[in-house]
Amino acid sequence: MTATIATARPLSSITVSGVRALLLIFKARAVVVLVALLIYFSWLAPAFLTANNFQILTKHVAIAAILAIGMTFVVLTGGIDLSVGSVAGLAGMLMGYLLTQGIELGGSRHFLPVAACVLIAIAISLTVGILNGWLVSKAGVAPFIATLGTLYVARGAALLISNGKTFPNLAGELARGNTGFPALGQTFFFGLPTPVWIMLVLFAVAVFIARKTPLGRHIYAVGGNERAARLAGIRVPWVKLFTYVFAAVCAALVGLIIASQLEAAHPATGDSFELNAIAAVVLGGTSLMGGRGSITGSLLGACVIGVLSDGLVMLGVSQFWQMVIKGAVIILAVAIDQLQTNIQARFLPLLLRANEGAVE
Repeated sequence: MTATIATARPLSSITVSGVRALLLIFKARAVVVLVALLIYFSWLAPAFLTANNFQILTKHVAIAAILAIGMTFVVLTGGIDLSVGSVAGLAGMLMGYLLTQGIELGGSRHFLPVAACVLIAIAISLTVGILNGWLVSKAGVAPFIATLGTLYVARGAALLISNGKTFPNLAGELARGNTGFPALGQTFFFGLPTPVWIMLVLFAVAVFIARKTPLGRHIYAVGGNERAARLAGIRVPWVKLFTYVFAAVCAALVGLIIASQLEAAHPATGDSFELNAIAAVVLGGTSLMGGRGSITGSLLGACVIGVLSDGLVMLGVSQFWQMVIKGAVIILAVAIDQLQTNIQARFLPLLLRANEGAVE
């Protein structure tokens, strides 16, 4: 018996250490993949880490990260938002219309300042988020179906605004008093593009909400166990409504940034952006089942998506293969997340006993 016990203890210790190491790798998978991609693309494309390419890369990462930050809250509640790409396109088209066509009042057209146009475009776009939140939380529609429907509604609205045409020349005119819109996506502060600063502000706000406010705790509670959250007195419908509205605001900002960078608004802007957002969130360790994840992880996931996209372009990989690779990344990320969940569930008793022994 003594020999058996002596043999069992080392094996148990080895098992606990191995499980902990494996779970740590799974949790840090975004960092591991990011470092591997940076090394790989730098080796194959020496110009990948140059200053010029880094500026372009940060802009792309900022767009993916802003969408991912909004999507994270939705996924944490156990939901999904497929409409964010269409909302981005809608916001850009609204901005293009306001800058070039103005608003007709009293038989004459009035052109508003850029700041007013931005606020109007965001306000109209976030109605899609309100609709998503109402459909999911009040009408009981499955998030996938609700946001799939609003995806088409928002995309159709973007096409109707210009009858499918592009709004060019969004620099504005001095006579109209609506110049300055390109500054949103093209200027730099302290060496960083403005979109990166917008991303950092949204990141700070989202982290504060998630870690320091009751709303953040309620979001995790709803995703972990919605029934228990209701019994605990959490206003689940309002929590879900907030997440979809926040995601819509983030998507609208992305649409405005892209229109500003191009100085033009196209109704197809944001096509398939929701896939990049979902991929970034899952790569960052947020569970599609809800209740587990972090804003920081989603930011790292967005970095992975941005580096992957730019690296493939620099290597001359066709757009069709890029879609295949991104799809494979999403599948792999979800598979790893499910494997992590299964390992945690299987070895949870062993880890708890190890922790109790460490405390004793």
